Amino acid sequence: MSENRRRSPFSRPAKDDGPRASFRQLLPYIFENKPVIVGVAILSVVAAVFTLVQPLVIGQVIARVETQEPLGWLLAGLVAFVVVSSAVSAYQHYLLQRTGTAVVLSSRRQLIRRILHLPISEFDARRTGDLVSRVGTDTTMLYAVLTQGLADSVGNLLIFLGALIAMIVIDPVLLATIAIVLVLAVGAVVGLSGRIRTATGRQQARVGELASGVERVIGSIRTVRAAGATSREEEQVTKTAGEAYRAGLDVARASALVVPVAGVAMQVSLLVVLGVGGMRVASGAVSVASLVTFAMFLFLMIMPLGSAFGALSSVGQALGALGRIQEILDLPIEDQGDGNTTQSMRAAEAPNTGVSAPNTPELTASCCEAPAIAFEDVRFRYPENVVEARKRAALEQDGEPDQAPTSADVLRGVSFEVPVGSRVALVGPSGAGKSTILSLIERFYDATGGAIRLHGRDIRDLPREALRAQFGYVEQDAPTLAGSLADNLRLASPEATDEACEEALRAVNLGHVIDRDPRGIDTPVGEDGVMLSGGERQRLAIARALLSAPPILLLDESTSSLDGVNERRMREAIDAVAEGRTLIVIAHRLSTVIDSDEIIVLDRGEVIGRGTHAELVDEVPLYRELAQHQLLV
Repeated sequence: MSENRRRSPFSRPAKDDGPRASFRQLLPYIFENKPVIVGVAILSVVAAVFTLVQPLVIGQVIARVETQEPLGWLLAGLVAFVVVSSAVSAYQHYLLQRTGTAVVLSSRRQLIRRILHLPISEFDARRTGDLVSRVGTDTTMLYAVLTQGLADSVGNLLIFLGALIAMIVIDPVLLATIAIVLVLAVGAVVGLSGRIRTATGRQQARVGELASGVERVIGSIRTVRAAGATSREEEQVTKTAGEAYRAGLDVARASALVVPVAGVAMQVSLLVVLGVGGMRVASGAVSVASLVTFAMFLFLMIMPLGSAFGALSSVGQALGALGRIQEILDLPIEDQGDGNTTQSMRAAEAPNTGVSAPNTPELTASCCEAPAIAFEDVRFRYPENVVEARKRAALEQDGEPDQAPTSADVLRGVSFEVPVGSRVALVGPSGAGKSTILSLIERFYDATGGAIRLHGRDIRDLPREALRAQFGYVEQDAPTLAGSLADNLRLASPEATDEACEEALRAVNLGHVIDRDPRGIDTPVGEDGVMLSGGERQRLAIARALLSAPPILLLDESTSSLDGVNERRMREAIDAVAEGRTLIVIAHRLSTVIDSDEIIVLDRGEVIGRGTHAELVDEVPLYRELAQHQLLV
């Protein structure tokens, strides 16, 4: 078996660890809840003041004990300082936890909003599981930034500086002896933070691939089981899990070194204080009370350093994850440059009178004269990122790079017109460009040459939301959403009544589905419509399109999953709702479209024939061959 065939379809080259974010990109997340952050900073200053006072009070207690003076209110004051400092720290901790959770929620909202508005090309080029991982796993990494020392850095800085000043006043010589230890510790942690950031980016990328792999296998579990491929798929997914594990170990190793560095710095510093400080007490240079106070300030100075080390570690991990988040947030959304997307043509006067909307008077005026849809020398090729993704998929599936798609034009100068109220069929072999034509009409992609017009107006001049409101689109493999029948029907018609939903279902011969369950239109369909047959799922998609009553219907192999009886009933239902509407139908089964007003034959991205069924049988060899294979001539 070749190396290409052994590669997991979920893995990417190890060197591709994704983009990296800068600390400046992290700041908006930190200061998103600025009032709370300011409050936390104030509380940390208050806690720092009470903390710094404690060694001074303890020093006074020791000094008074040595001279046998009364302690007075010193002990009560010390207890009060400890209690207040603890209470302030507890409330500060709560605010940080709450703020960290809010930051995760906000980042997830941003990501979800951006992902759902990305161009279709991004979904074709990316894996679903990886996008899900960015929303679920990567955003969680931002939580640690606020909860592990960064947000209370003001108080920690105050404690560090206060302790440093106090130690200089008490004994600068003793401070100089431990300074070199602290400098080395800080340098080591800064170096480790860079390793953590790189390793985290690699880990998050592998976790995204793992999520993609699991999503892929679960989504096709019946096919996998039927093909006896469970063990092979398990091996591939677990291989990706192993890669994520090894990347996680790199993070763990780098992070694990941070804690010992702080511990070693503390222990060595304490030993130096005890050794050198003991000699200075013996020589009379400092008193026992001063040495104890110095040691306590040393602890206070090391604590912020440890917190800073933890903050550097968490920031390093957050920046690795933030790079993946920011990569998505930086992508342009589908409607950028399309004008005012809030304009809507859903308020058309009547769905069967063409396009009519208050904001499009010139379109309304021409709708009765211009064709419903017109293609004018349209050319199209898929974006490079989609082509590369398809090449990778072909390579991983077949192990043959020469079988992968190329970047050649999919459509090559396609021109045709669809008159208002007519029924036009697109036929041709697989790969001829039929489904691509519907994708261009819906503006899932924009043509790379030529023009597509809706009632005489270039569709690129219309906001996508307004444009799509004019179409009822049924995909070749129309997905069924988890939920109920009503949830699926109301996807495009949220205000539809129960009666309208039931009528639409019965129109496509799905009445038995709502009759067999007492819940009626609230009958659940299961994940991906598993409770329905393939034909029922297809009819449910058509019912959804019919319920929205659009002026133009786009049907891509809408009857491909139906048997003969249901196909006839479906055609009758479509005939009934198609009156006064424009239909563009893609079909491999010519029997479903032989009565169309016009049939357009495509091959290799070009129109090679147009006419009625009888005319095409006589004039177009490819169509005649298709008809003969289906026993229609």
